[in-house]
Amino acid sequence: MNIDQLIEKISNKINLNIEETQFVFRLIMSGDLSEEKIASILIKLADKGEASDEITGGASVLREKSLKVNLNTEALDMCGTGGDGKHTLNISTTASLVLASLGVKVAKHGNKGLTSKCGSADVLEKLGIDILKQPEEVKKDIENNNFGFMFAPIYHQAMKNVANVRKQLKQRTIFNLLGPLCNPASVNYQCVGIFSKDLLTIYAETLKKLGTKKAWVFHSHDGLDEISIFGKTDVVEISPSGTKKILIDPRNFVKHNYKFEDIVGGDAEFNALKIMQLFNGENNAFLEIVSLNSAAALLVVGKETLLEVAYNKVKQHILSGAALKTLEALKK
Repeated sequence: MNIDQLIEKISNKINLNIEETQFVFRLIMSGDLSEEKIASILIKLADKGEASDEITGGASVLREKSLKVNLNTEALDMCGTGGDGKHTLNISTTASLVLASLGVKVAKHGNKGLTSKCGSADVLEKLGIDILKQPEEVKKDIENNNFGFMFAPIYHQAMKNVANVRKQLKQRTIFNLLGPLCNPASVNYQCVGIFSKDLLTIYAETLKKLGTKKAWVFHSHDGLDEISIFGKTDVVEISPSGTKKILIDPRNFVKHNYKFEDIVGGDAEFNALKIMQLFNGENNAFLEIVSLNSAAALLVVGKETLLEVAYNKVKQHILSGAALKTLEALKK
């Protein structure tokens, strides 16, 4: 294979197959390409629109090169792809802590902010959680406290070859899509918010190809890579029984008068403060959207069957202060 011919193919809006994509990504991840060439590939892929085989091929290369966490239990990862440009509070990270306090094993995989002001690693670090743990430590955290965090630069060291390019581009790339697919703990369950409705089915197909047991992939009508409390959210579910589409309208049971700006975040210090206020019982828009997204994850892992029931359960659980206990345990 020839890298220049494959770049030409992408330029002509022709999708690569899995093997071609693996060839390209092995060159990218080995550091054998210039930053200019890597940037060109990423921009052209984004302009064309990433196909399922391209995402699968890229993810498989990142998986083969990553450090692994070998769990003895099933686990969930909950994250967004980023790139929605909405700069919300850290909703999926907060929901992950809530889920851990509800007894769900969560293997959270994340990074510092690239397309946002504050990534999961930024806010967890500000909350006092050690984000630099090695595989055995993460495994122990999940066993003891139901939550472990895997900092992407530690577990995907080959990513250092694209870190500078991603930062300079300041736009979403295929790597936003690949992050949630490359969990070092090989999780069975996933909740993935995605920045574009057009990618929902493609992304769900990719998760299935990679062996995920059950997942929800979602994008809200107001443009969030989360399940929104302000309007409808499209979901594609994959499970052993097949693939199905779900439309969530939270206005049927989430009653509030909040505005979108009520869930907009800031830097790590601001977002960490909002999480602490939430876990100390503050009743606000953040509570509503964290409860709703946590509820969805309870359906994915099979702990609940009705979204409304799960939402009410989570909301009362957060207000009880139970999530705060899990957070405090993780700081030790």
